Amino acid sequence: MVMYEGTASGSAMSTPVEQPRATVPLPEPNLTPQELIQRAVALRRRLRAEQDETERRGVHSEALHQEFRKAGFYRAIQPRRFGGYEFDLKTYYRLAIELSRGDPSTGWCVILGSGHALMLGAYFGEEAQAAGFGPDGNFHGPSVAAPSGTATPTADGGWLVKGKWGYASGAPYATHFLPTVLISGDTPGPPRAGIALIPRAQWTMLDDWGAILGMRGSGSNSIVVEGAQVPKSHVVELDMLNPDIANGTPGGRLHGNPMYAGRCLSFFRAELDAILVGLGYAALDEYEHLTRTKNTLYPPIQPRYTHPDYQRYVGLALGMLDAAERLVLNSADVYMEYCRRGFQGGAPFSLEEDLRLVTSLQHAGRLSWDAIELMFRTSGSSAAKDGERMQRYYRDASIYRGHLSSQFERTAHYLGLVHLGLDPGVSTEARSGARPNADPKKT
Repeated sequence: MVMYEGTASGSAMSTPVEQPRATVPLPEPNLTPQELIQRAVALRRRLRAEQDETERRGVHSEALHQEFRKAGFYRAIQPRRFGGYEFDLKTYYRLAIELSRGDPSTGWCVILGSGHALMLGAYFGEEAQAAGFGPDGNFHGPSVAAPSGTATPTADGGWLVKGKWGYASGAPYATHFLPTVLISGDTPGPPRAGIALIPRAQWTMLDDWGAILGMRGSGSNSIVVEGAQVPKSHVVELDMLNPDIANGTPGGRLHGNPMYAGRCLSFFRAELDAILVGLGYAALDEYEHLTRTKNTLYPPIQPRYTHPDYQRYVGLALGMLDAAERLVLNSADVYMEYCRRGFQGGAPFSLEEDLRLVTSLQHAGRLSWDAIELMFRTSGSSAAKDGERMQRYYRDASIYRGHLSSQFERTAHYLGLVHLGLDPGVSTEARSGARPNADPKKT
């Protein structure tokens, strides 16, 4: 794999060089992105067969987890140096779509956990990355953006991390946790935002997931850290809303790959919208099944698929979902264009560019939601019964629709302020209200 060599200043030379060899062996050195995606497609029938049990359990089965590990899903965008395949973001979003087409809850759990390999690979130094990815390269680490905990210095030069974080999607099968914390006590002044890397042995997962409308199988349990002591390298100062990448990132220099030199918001946004696109296609599969197997309710009674109304609904849903998918996949190209420009010494990937990607991706989410809502309301009341897939897909999509990051007007306002050259006045610290132990479910 050819990448670009970083310089000490954080920019990079435009001369392509060979990427450093992996220090952790890859399970399948010759695995291709196409093979990875085909493995997800091949699991679709099994994922759908286990939807009911996944929802009752609150997370997909241990057997499926091991199947995902074997398939390489968790390693998709993990650095090659540490046992990952370091595939491109477009491949990762396609993986999200295909897994979620099999089961949206499972897709949410897997993608939101494994995707933080990008955050670990970008913003932490080599020592923390080596510890996080481990000697065998097995990593799965949820994160929570709300700063519901603190990191304070210890006498030995490390950090003491405490707090409680809700909605830690991927927690049941996690090897690590990467929460947002408020750093204080090491320097004068107010707390600063940061990210901590905490191994599984130093946190507790609560049995509090499932009593929610949808995405019940996403393993989004709360995590409590009562007093984890971690090395100095395991906490980094970082505001996820607006990370300072003007001088590059540790991961960009370490791995020689611009993918590890980018921003947070649009990457995370694309994860969610890729999942919703997959959910939309799952609903379309079910809708087509209903359309082909049920008749119209009013005379002349005929198979639904032969009636112009249902033909129109299928066409509308297809068009909206295809457009949403193209927005998501295109965002990967645009994201990398911005990363590569800054990495090669040009203008850094800016906050406005990040927000413009986010707001365009929110339209992908809106298109997917509109397609799902159209199919749900035209499926008939029988499809809304408990145990019916269409009902589950509608509930799952509703959770996305109510997600804070899906509030279009809020993000649009933030973008407008930045574009007009005004101070948005928003930071992780400001959002926290200086209440690090607040319950995120009540904020």
